[in-house]
Amino acid sequence: MPVWRGAASGHRQEIVSAHRHCERMPPDFELLLRRLIGGDTSAPGEILDQASRNDAPALLVAAALVTEQPTQTAWFLTRAGTSAATTRDRQLVAIAAAHLDGDADLLDALVRDHLSDHPDNILAAWIASQRMTSDQPNQREEH
Repeated sequence: MPVWRGAASGHRQEIVSAHRHCERMPPDFELLLRRLIGGDTSAPGEILDQASRNDAPALLVAAALVTEQPTQTAWFLTRAGTSAATTRDRQLVAIAAAHLDGDADLLDALVRDHLSDHPDNILAAWIASQRMTSDQPNQREEH
């Protein structure tokens, strides 16, 4: 029976320098987005503050949705589109644009497609729910 002894690579691991090899962990905006979705009234201000200094697409999309200034809406959405490096991020930007443009049919199609591939994207689901609740008549008034 052959005996496996493991092969020594003969290579040493490179010395790791804290200054050369450390990178800051990317900020986690998930909690902030969850606070926004949950109705925390302080979340929009924090989102706008952080979006002024950060290019995370989801954060910029959220900022475009919560700002009350139309010029900032376009600015945040443009920055989000420029920063979107993944299909997931590009789709989120398109969903936000359809929502902000009031294109319900396009929004519905984009959200369905996006959430079938990314069911964990709570921001996309929240955008769709915002549109749905604003389109539906008040059930109590109909009776």
